[in-house]
Amino acid sequence: MTDSAATSPVSYPLRVNRLPEKGTTVTIQADSAQRAALARLHDLLSVERFWAELTVRPWKAGGVRVLGRVEADIMQSCVVTLEPIAGRIDEDIAATFVPEGSRLARVEHEGGELVLDPEGEDPPEPFIGDSLDIGALAEEFFALGIDPYPRKEGVKLDPPEEEAPAEADAGPLARELKKLRDRY
Repeated sequence: MTDSAATSPVSYPLRVNRLPEKGTTVTIQADSAQRAALARLHDLLSVERFWAELTVRPWKAGGVRVLGRVEADIMQSCVVTLEPIAGRIDEDIAATFVPEGSRLARVEHEGGELVLDPEGEDPPEPFIGDSLDIGALAEEFFALGIDPYPRKEGVKLDPPEEEAPAEADAGPLARELKKLRDRY
């Protein structure tokens, strides 16, 4: 997990060294202060609702599998009009973690090249100690669900029309190119 785990507004450290065999389920419902901090961190006008439900289960030798979902209602600025627009985040969460130094964290190499299946699951991420911040993980998937270019419905971004430079104002290259175009 990233360093954001230490500073996540929805931080929820969970000890994973003694998980029940069937795992445990955690629900995170952000309060108003946490939602305001999420909005500031992710450059949003507001976060109206943040909810995550995560199931954390043991995985192989000392590893942990986290599955769940994060949902949020947010307000963003339209990239064209700057008016507030509502957005909805609904992301599935799936991540696998292994203790630092575990052989399960090694990525296979083939002939000196790193081989990853783009359609396959991500390789396990290492973690240090006996706990994971599953709130920070939920925030990472929340961030992935934010529309980077929100646009109000029906609004178009028309590029400004370029005026053709007058023949006299055109540089020597432009004049030569025009001669070539006219010739062919």
